[in-house]
Amino acid sequence: MAQYRKKPVVIDAIQWNGGNLTELASLGGAREYEQDFMSDSIVIHTLEGDMTTANKGDWIIKGISSKQGIHFWPVKPDYFEENYEKV
Repeated sequence: MAQYRKKPVVIDAIQWNGGNLTELASLGGAREYEQDFMSDSIVIHTLEGDMTTANKGDWIIKGISSKQGIHFWPVKPDYFEENYEKV
């Protein structure tokens, strides 16, 4: 059995606070989200569909793939802190 290590990658990310749409727009790319003003959540349009929701406090990560272009996805704060560090 072989072992593998995840390649180190530098990412762009913003923590969603329920009202920082301008900061979120600064990630670039097309309009990849829709805000739900009743719940302070935001629906992220991902490559897999529109079912991904970022709640207040979640991190929104920008990814770039040579085959799929720019895409975004939400990550829970505890997972983000465990797996990413500021550079």
